[in-house]
Amino acid sequence: MVMAMAAFSVEDTFIKAATETLPIGQVLIIFGAGGAIVFAWLARLNGDVLYTPEVASRSMLVRFFFEITGRLFYGLAIALTPLSAATVILQATPIVVVAGAALIFKEHVGWRRWGAILIGLVGVVVIIQPGTDSFSPLSILALIGMIGFAGRDLASRAAPASISTHLLGVYGFLSVIVAGVIFALWEGTEFASLSVEVSLFLLAAILAGTLAYAGLMKAMRTGEVSAVTPFRYTRLLFGIALGIAVFGEQLSLSMVVGSGLIVLSGMFILWRGKQAVKKL
Repeated sequence: MVMAMAAFSVEDTFIKAATETLPIGQVLIIFGAGGAIVFAWLARLNGDVLYTPEVASRSMLVRFFFEITGRLFYGLAIALTPLSAATVILQATPIVVVAGAALIFKEHVGWRRWGAILIGLVGVVVIIQPGTDSFSPLSILALIGMIGFAGRDLASRAAPASISTHLLGVYGFLSVIVAGVIFALWEGTEFASLSVEVSLFLLAAILAGTLAYAGLMKAMRTGEVSAVTPFRYTRLLFGIALGIAVFGEQLSLSMVVGSGLIVLSGMFILWRGKQAVKKL
């Protein structure tokens, strides 16, 4: 899980670096195509059929929609806002997933965990700072991206078990292509030629992204969920460190306080969930 979070942060860094030269839509299309090719190759090696009727099931279509939303808006966030800020807001995803599971799947969530969910959402508000001079409308991009990823994770729980991890990877990266096409058409910017440097950035992003996804799936499928999930928050450390070291970003007090509220509430939610399972 720690390796996956480090790789995701590296992926974000190279994508942000590539968008300084190339249009965002073009970067997303190339990144999505590369990741889809890698996972399609892995799926064929595993003997998986690339298309089955289950792929067009309702839960997979919902997952595809939220994946496009998450990829598009988070991609815009890391390109247009500080990497550290976008990474911090993304850490609220597990909190939103727990709230969504309670509302959609009717999972029992006691008042203590609901309180922690509200505290975590307060942390997001502290970071965004709406209504103040420090508020940037662009920070909403990371917020929408986070909601998209939370919706994807919830839809994944209802996805057919017959669909392998490799196939989820294929269609996950295909959604990045769709997100890139949507933004490219909306922006209307002509694609640029690839330099050797930017090509290496994109190749590194693709390799890091596929490694991160594979590591995440391995951790979630072979380890105890309550044991490995807390290590998701290491992405916050990696993202902040790379933002400061590579892009010269600065960590504000609101980001420190907000990220602290998000992490503490998320850890408490996981701990309470584990206690509830023990009682059963």
